[in-house]
Amino acid sequence: MTSGKRDPITTGSEELATEGVPPASEHVDKLPPAAALALMLDRQENAITAVRAALNQIETAAIAAHDRLANRPGGRLIYAGAGTSARIGVQDGVELPPTFNWPRDRLAFLVAGGLPALTSAIENAEDDAVAGGNAVAGHAVGPDDVVIAVAASGQTAFTVGAMQAAGAAGAVSIGIANNANTALLAAADYPILLATGSEIIAGSTRLTAGTAQKICLNLISNMIMIRMGYVAHGMMATMVPTNEKLRRRRQQIDAILNTDQH
Repeated sequence: MTSGKRDPITTGSEELATEGVPPASEHVDKLPPAAALALMLDRQENAITAVRAALNQIETAAIAAHDRLANRPGGRLIYAGAGTSARIGVQDGVELPPTFNWPRDRLAFLVAGGLPALTSAIENAEDDAVAGGNAVAGHAVGPDDVVIAVAASGQTAFTVGAMQAAGAAGAVSIGIANNANTALLAAADYPILLATGSEIIAGSTRLTAGTAQKICLNLISNMIMIRMGYVAHGMMATMVPTNEKLRRRRQQIDAILNTDQH
């Protein structure tokens, strides 16, 4: 294949853009290291492009999430996913308590295969839609909550099952996928398409798709925290000082905030 076009791979009756095979000119295993690294870096630009194109969807979802959490003091921010997408969701969520002092009891994770799947692949866990629904029920997800479900393919059974169950339970449901016209986006109250296209290593969505997912989640969670009042003068006003570096930062923040009040 030398035409420069990418070969889509079919999954069922659908073609997934994220599964396209690169043309011969982009086979990174055949390129010198410098060229391969440059090509991989260049491909990351697709993540920024995809997120920028979805900014309106991201804003709508973030405002809806904030409004639900602000008006329901017991409401939780819940991340759902499998494999790489689950790990990216957990990475975003676990930073909220130390960065913003977001209450730990208002944060939860629904991971295909359970927490052990964060460090080891659990065979067939992502293929179980019933398990996704059971995870929602097991965490007593309800109308106070916001569930953000992430799947590059948009078809992951566990994640789709969780999204459908979350919506049925009355939670605000936000679905993030890197393929259009997929079940996850259809199941979400607030669908966000990050159209990153094919990967430089075919199907390895931890690359450009994963980068776009992390940026998107950063934007959503930061906007929620900003509107909740956890940011002042561009600083982490409620940050928890858990080490010497952060204690110095806490002093700097407090000095600026106290000066502003006088």
